[in-house]
Amino acid sequence: MHATELWESKNPSSRFARIALWPLSLLYAVGWQCYLSIYRLGFKKAKHPHSPILCVGNLVSGGSGKTPLVLHMVHVLRELGYEVVVSSSGYGSPAAEAARVAPEGPLKASDWGDEAAMFRWLIPDLPLIVGRRRVLAAKLAHQNFPNAVLLMDDGFQHLPLKKDLTIIVDPKAPTNPFCLPAGPYREPRFNRKRADLVIPGEFSIVEEPPEICNPRGEKREVATCTVLCALGQPQKVPTTLEEMGVKVKSKLFLPDHDPLTGGTLLDNLPIDLPVVVTAKDWVKLRERPDVEERDFLILKHAVRVEPKDTFYTWLKQRLNGIKTTSHPQ
Repeated sequence: MHATELWESKNPSSRFARIALWPLSLLYAVGWQCYLSIYRLGFKKAKHPHSPILCVGNLVSGGSGKTPLVLHMVHVLRELGYEVVVSSSGYGSPAAEAARVAPEGPLKASDWGDEAAMFRWLIPDLPLIVGRRRVLAAKLAHQNFPNAVLLMDDGFQHLPLKKDLTIIVDPKAPTNPFCLPAGPYREPRFNRKRADLVIPGEFSIVEEPPEICNPRGEKREVATCTVLCALGQPQKVPTTLEEMGVKVKSKLFLPDHDPLTGGTLLDNLPIDLPVVVTAKDWVKLRERPDVEERDFLILKHAVRVEPKDTFYTWLKQRLNGIKTTSHPQ
């Protein structure tokens, strides 16, 4: 059973599974609050080796729209005149074990993680620090990019690192408010108040019109296709395509962050249809030796925060205040 089905489906088996797992969710929530209390009561102190640190995170596991917001924030910060370096966990890659400054140029997803490779593919000049040791990543940012805003992709639950500003994406009315494993929440939802800003709320995320492009970035018109994706919320891809007037003839969903390296993977796709994937999937698929055997197209998905002017003003005021009052340790 896919996690999304367990957490959201109304069928009897999913409902029963959620009820059965609820005691574990309660135990998880209590354990998390105890962990949080260690820092709140001062038994442990979060490190702060760089400033400013802006974290874009969420409370749920996968599929909240956090990554498109991070990409948008890179452009927003640059428009406001800030230098930006992104910290990505490198989930599932060798780079995830510590933290390293990524080299210039295209990154292999198998070495640096799919999200880091995607960031670099979409924004080629974007500096990246990859690895789940976020305190070390902040130290590297201070050493290599001392004047930059360290923009964290995820990490709201990483308490050892002190953030200067946190923005989280969280729906106002979740269908399932339980913590893992009976629900999608990484920590109790009332901890939303830990963030400086929760979206949606004062601000909202607006989706830009989606586009279908080939790997060279050229727009393509598509009538019928097949879909391949490895995401936390895979159903969003065919739904978006159908809203665009594209007929989705078949779908192949794999778990989030799947490497897409299976030797017979393409055998499961119709040979006579273009295969629509996301940018996160494409940076993994392009490493396959047989990638040229199929017509791969990329569904590009971008967002913006509205109202724009108010959000820009809010963000600049907060960052300017941090820069004058915060002292890296």
